Amino acid sequence: MARISGVTIPDAKQVQIALTYVYGIGPKTSADILDVAKVEPTTRVKNLTDGEISKIQDVINDKYTVEGELQRIVTTNIKRLRDIKSYRGERHAKSLPSRGQRTRTNGRTRRGRRVAVGGAQPKSASKT
Repeated sequence: MARISGVTIPDAKQVQIALTYVYGIGPKTSADILDVAKVEPTTRVKNLTDGEISKIQDVINDKYTVEGELQRIVTTNIKRLRDIKSYRGERHAKSLPSRGQRTRTNGRTRRGRRVAVGGAQPKSASKT
C-alpha cells in the first residue's frame, strides 16, 4: 500500500494511472512527474521500490500543489468571487453552472433532483 501525499494509491494499477487518484494530479501531470522521477510509467505500484516512491513524493512536493492545500485555494477563490458579488460568484451561490452552460433542459448535475411544482402531488382525502 503506497501512500503519496496522504492518499493510498491502488497497488494493482500502473503508476501513471494510480497517481491520478491524488487530487490535483491528472494524466498529463502524472506523466510529467514520472518523467522527472525517472520511473517507468507502466510499472505496477506494488512493484515500486521505496526509493522510487520517495522520488515521486519529492517531485510532487517540490513542483505541485495537491490535495488539501489545493482544495483550500479553490475554496478561497470561490469565496472571493462570492464576496465581490461577481456574476460567477452569484452562480456559485445559487448552485447553478458558472461557465455558460444552458439550464433550460440540462444542468441536473449542478442543480440537483427535480422538484415538483404546483398540483403534481395527489390530493389527500379530506373529512366532510
